[in-house]
Amino acid sequence: MEILILNGPNMNLLGRRERSIYGNMSFETFYEILQSQYPDIKLTYFQSNTEGALIDKLHEVGFSIDGILFNPGGYAHTSIALSDAVAAITTPVIEVHISNVFAREEFRHHSYISRNCAGVICGFGLEGYRLGLENFLRRRDSK
Repeated sequence: MEILILNGPNMNLLGRRERSIYGNMSFETFYEILQSQYPDIKLTYFQSNTEGALIDKLHEVGFSIDGILFNPGGYAHTSIALSDAVAAITTPVIEVHISNVFAREEFRHHSYISRNCAGVICGFGLEGYRLGLENFLRRRDSK
């Protein structure tokens, strides 16, 4: 099984930015933990602050891997282009948000990405990525 974790803008600052919302662990540290806990899954990771680079990555892998865990960050609330990119690919995508977006500012309550995803996980911190991985494993095992 091959899964891409795709993180959008400002996720490179995890562990340093707004720790009361996003926690104090860097994503790189968390990613190493995931790799050790799921040795049978080929995990890859890509992060960009640039919308076009995220679209390019979705196009690159979106027809050849088993799943994508996608945290679009603030682009969730603004990017029709990313929504269209998710709709265009055949690989299932789970949208992940570290914070509970519904407990935050009202503009964060809407995501353009969600309608084209297999599901949405928000508010569980970095554990949301693990929940997404477990979902992909269950989907595989139920086939």
